[in-house]
Order: sequence, then structure tokens, then C-alpha cells
Amino acid sequence: MSVDKLDMQSPDLVYQNIEKLAESFPNCVTESDTGKAIDFDLLRQELSHAVVEGNKERYRLEWPGKKEAIVTANLPTTKTLRPLLKESVDFDNTENIYIEGDNLEVLKLLQESYLGKIKMIYIDPPYNTGKDFVYKDNFAKDTQEELFESGQKDEYNQRLIVNPETSGRYHSNWLNMMYPRLKLARNLLSANGIVVISIDEKEVHNLRKLCDEIYGEKNFAGEIIWKNSSKNDQDYISTQHEYLVCYVKDKSINKGNWIEKKEGLDEIYKAFDSFKKKHGEDWEAIHQEALAWYKQFSESNPIFSSKHYSWLDEKGVYFPDNISGPNHGQYVYDVIHPITKEVCKAPSSGWRYPESTLKQRIKEKLVHFGKDHSTVPNNKTYLKNTEFQSLTSIRYKDGRVASKNLAKLFGENLFTNPKDPDLLCELFKSFELKENDIILDFFSGSGTTAEAVMKLNFETDSICRFILVQLPEDLNETLRTASGGAKATITRSIQYLKKFNKPTTIAELGKQRIKLCSANYTKKNKPTIGFRVYRLDDSNMQNVHYKPQEYAQANLDLFSDNVKSDRTADDLLAQVMLAWGLPLSLKIERLEITGKEVFRVAQNSLYACFDKGLDETFAKEIAKDKPLRVVFRDNGFKDDTAKVNVKQLLKQLSPETEMKVI
Repeated sequence: MSVDKLDMQSPDLVYQNIEKLAESFPNCVTESDTGKAIDFDLLRQELSHAVVEGNKERYRLEWPGKKEAIVTANLPTTKTLRPLLKESVDFDNTENIYIEGDNLEVLKLLQESYLGKIKMIYIDPPYNTGKDFVYKDNFAKDTQEELFESGQKDEYNQRLIVNPETSGRYHSNWLNMMYPRLKLARNLLSANGIVVISIDEKEVHNLRKLCDEIYGEKNFAGEIIWKNSSKNDQDYISTQHEYLVCYVKDKSINKGNWIEKKEGLDEIYKAFDSFKKKHGEDWEAIHQEALAWYKQFSESNPIFSSKHYSWLDEKGVYFPDNISGPNHGQYVYDVIHPITKEVCKAPSSGWRYPESTLKQRIKEKLVHFGKDHSTVPNNKTYLKNTEFQSLTSIRYKDGRVASKNLAKLFGENLFTNPKDPDLLCELFKSFELKENDIILDFFSGSGTTAEAVMKLNFETDSICRFILVQLPEDLNETLRTASGGAKATITRSIQYLKKFNKPTTIAELGKQRIKLCSANYTKKNKPTIGFRVYRLDDSNMQNVHYKPQEYAQANLDLFSDNVKSDRTADDLLAQVMLAWGLPLSLKIERLEITGKEVFRVAQNSLYACFDKGLDETFAKEIAKDKPLRVVFRDNGFKDDTAKVNVKQLLKQLSPETEMKVI
């Protein structure tokens, strides 16, 4: 049994005074570098009848650390990405990417290779619930101090801290994490790109202001409310929804002509077909059963109105619709009931159509008549003609479905509150993702985005690709702050990974999820859905820190034999591709030219050889393919004379080829 310890120090009177002031003036409480503080300018104003002069007011979002967050986004990185061939699936052919590492540094590395090439960014960042982790981005401190502060001392050098609600910088910590990542992500969006961010009620207000600043308030596309639970476990108002905040890169280019197919249509069609088979041509019996069924269906599916009476005829399901004119007395004439042969009751404002038009519609069976002439006829609005609607702001999806599906996939429950791939897939369809569009998720978690992309491609025959980034967060560290059901779930996840001798990280679970669910979306006679795995690591170069933007320019010939001993040719190729601004998804082939291993990237976009003993014969063979770029190791030539001769031969035989060395 634990015993509370005495607080062996005097009371913090300043803190007590701040709390007392907060009771009377909550708007004067703010966050500072040292934690909770009082905004004395606002307090002075609250205690004065006249305007108190102070700092000039402006409309903007401010928080402690904002300037540092801007600097953090702009700082270059010396890191690189190393390919993990054994962890990948169909590495040589796939164009999907999975990256393990700190997403801030990964985003910096992708700046040149994917500048303006990402069609959609979807992220599900930490919600700042007070129990989850946020990143502590402080690159100015040495490694040991950084590790000490973060409490993470594992092989991945993680920078995660728990951000409790009691923290004096509760909102500021979260904003400092999000700002540089969203700022860098914007550079990657295509001109018609879209960014969608999942969030809950704790930070949605700050997220909107943050995105208004980064993406522009005018490019706000709307919020989607995801009604995903029916919990009743909160005081005051029980929150049963989350938000998906949507922005576009540029509204003048992306016009937002987004439509969606109404949910539940297949279920309606199936039910009404069964009524027709059951009752044959007995339309009265069909209508009665359909009416009762639809009333019950609409109660559990709020997007369908129970006010509409549904009917069925040989053309399909339809709803009787108002046939009166918009203006009083617009068209006045008699309409004869087809059975009683009497004049039908007319709408008080007259008919919507001219008499000739209405007669034609009656002939085409597009008008619904009642039992007799005492009722006003109606238009027939067929469901098949109204299947699509503008993208709506409310989604009704039980959040437990995604958890159950993942539990079925893994054979046990390993994730808490995963996002629903069906929901994401529906959004992807509305956003008209297709062809070679790339979807980026740099808080990938369980890998929901990857499954949603696979599902999209499977259902629409599109060929979209994904890039996922996930910190290899140690589940044992997460377990330290977990409680209740989440603790049990994380424990099962650790045990699951140990069975396969895998590192106990979220990234490993994400990769395993992609491998398992890919079988569900692989069509016959189609290749297996693969993905290339990369891991963030220090530069491949020994004792030298080169910035990627310098590495891609005219400085490659400054490198000597500075490659670290544990790095492979594949490692060097990845860093070269990033430095030269080439996408990591490009096709890579391995050739042998005069006995040397050569990487050919995207046909003749890049030839790379990191073997030694290169000479003039080798250069002549390379020149035959007229590559746009070639790169070699600085000490890879047979001798200094061969180095000069190779460069000259390439200039003569393939003048368009750009040669560099590392």
C-alpha cells in the first residue's frame, strides 16, 4: 500500500496566488517559458475603466516557444534514410514507402525529392489528452542532455515526453510539436493538394488557428464531424465525436468539387429487391412492407429521412416528391387520375411544369399517383439518380468496427482506437485520388492510411501510393503511462511482437498490419502489394556532416573516402537519391558493367556505382546509355589518371550526363 509523502518544503505562494487570480480572471492566465503565468497587461485592463496602454494588439496565435518552433522547422539535418531490404516487401518493384524515424527530420529529408508532389496528407497526431506523448524537439543540446530530458535512452534516440494536463505548458508543448511539422508538410503538397488532420475537442481550436497561419485561412475547406461512439462517461456534455480538419493548398486551383455516394444504398436496394421477389406484381403489398422496413432503417441511419415514403416500381426505388410550382398559380390545368378517371386534386400553387411536359412525364411513368383522385400526384425521384451528393460534414461510423476488424486481422486485440480505413477510403474517393497520386501520413501509427489506400486501389482500379512515417516508439515506454484497457492492449502487442523476435515498437506493428491486410486487397494476376522500408539514421559519411542541399549541388567532389564502415551501397544510393531530389519510389535495377555493380534508377535518370577500380573501359560502357546523372565514390577510381579520364570521356561521349562523386 502506497503512503503519501510529506512535502518537505514551504508552500509555493506565487503558484497559490496565480490560482486565486485564475478563479476571478481566467482570461488573464497564460503560459510562459516557466509554466503557468499571469498576463499582467490583461489584468491591468480588467482592473481599469479606461484603455490601458501596452503591447500593440494583433490578431494571431501566440505561445511560448513559437519562434523556436519556426527555427526548428528551418534547421537543416545531417541525417539520412537507410533502406531495410529484408524488412521490405517486393522492394525492387513497389512504389510504396514506409519510414521509421522522427517525422520532423524525415520531412526535412523529403523536401527536395517530394517538393510539390504529394496530393494528400492525412495525419492522426497525438490528441494532447494529457496522457499521450509529444515530441521534444531541441537540436541545440548534446545527445546525452537530450536523452536525459526526454527520458528515452534506447537505440532510436527518441525524443518523447508525456504532456500532462497539469503542465504549465500543456498547449504550448503540443503547438511546438505540430508547428514545424505542418510547416514542412505544406511544401510537399501539390498545387491542388489536400491536408486532413484528425483531432478531438482538446486542441481543435488551436489546430484551426495553426493551420490558418500555415495554410492560409482562405484555404480552409471545412470540418468533418465523425460520430464514432455512444459513450456516456463524461461530466457536463459527453463527447461522442472527433473532427477531421480539412485544408487545401490553393482554393484557386482545387475547386473542391467533392462528391460522395450516400451510405446504405446497397442495403436499401437489396431489401427492396427481396420485397419485389416476394410479392411479385402486388405493388400494394410491396409498398406496405417497404414502408415499414424503411421507417426502421432510417431510424438507425440518420442520413436517410424517415419523413420520405419510399416506393418501388419496375424502374427501381423512388421517393414521391413535391410537384407543386414555386410560384402561386404558375400552371393551372386538370390532371386525370389513371384509375378513377376523375380530376386529381391540384396543388394550391399550381403545377410545376407546363401541361405538355407533365403529360409526357405521366406517359414515361415519372409521376406517382395516389389511390384515387383525392390526393395530389407527386414526382418520382429515383434513388439511383440521387446516389451522389456533395461531401457532407457529418459521418456516422461506430469506432468499434475498426478495432474489431484489426483484432480479426491479427488474431487478437493489439490497438486502441485505430482509425477506420473505410472512412478514409470514402474520403479518398470524394477527393478523387487516382492515377499516381501520393498520400502521405507522417503520424502513421497502426498503418490505417496504408490499408485505406490499398482499399481505394482495389475498389476503383486506381494506382495511388502511400508514404508512411512512424517513430519506432518503444511500447514498453508507452506502457509506463498506460492504464486500464490500453495497458492490457499494449501488453498484448509486446507479447505478439516477441513471438516473432521483432522489436517491440509501434512501427513493427504497423509494418505487420500492412503485410497482413495486403492479401485482402491483392487481385488475381496482380503482383503482391509491397512497400520499401527505410530507417532514419546518421549520415553515411564518416566524421563529416554535409547538409543535403549542399550535397546535391557542386560539393560532392569535396568528399574523400569518408563512408562509414557499416554502410552498404544501398545506403549510399538512398542518400544520393535524396540529395539529388529523386523520389525514393523510383524503380531501381542492379546491373553488372565490366564486372562492377551499378544501380540504374528510373531508366537513365541516375547511374550509381560505389565499387572500386573504375577505369576508362567502364566509362565507355556507361556512356552508351546516356544517363542524366552518374555518381561514384571519390576513391572508387583505379587511380587519379583514371578519375580525370572518366570525367573527360563522359563529357565527350555523353555531354548531357552530370557526374559527381562522394
